Amino acid sequence: MSHDKSMPSQRQLRVGEQVRHALTTVLQRGEVRDPVIEGEVISVNEVRMSPDLKIATAYITALGRQDMEPVVKALAANAKFIRGRVGPSLRQMKYMPQFRFRADTSFYNFSKIDELLRSPEVARDLDHEDGED
Repeated sequence: MSHDKSMPSQRQLRVGEQVRHALTTVLQRGEVRDPVIEGEVISVNEVRMSPDLKIATAYITALGRQDMEPVVKALAANAKFIRGRVGPSLRQMKYMPQFRFRADTSFYNFSKIDELLRSPEVARDLDHEDGED
């Protein structure tokens, strides 16, 4: 069976979801004591695992926050602590992954596309195409 190397394996997807769940639990409990993170509602939208499952890249958003850079930096600064806190939830793993944090821009991208599709120029072009039948 040929497997496309650019696509994650079922194992990567399964482990990524387990790590996402464990990470979400730690963040929801407020276990990370950092002034930037405290009081923020942080959502872990996706965790992508490296093929060897040793690196977990978490894509996050903070509710109502435009500038995600301070939150990403604060999480990165606390990555070792977070790694220790998720350990018990992921004890079935051979290696505890290193965490990397990235701002999840997918919602922003979707809203920009939606905004563009609703723009008068696109609406005009679409109306023009409908009339050409």
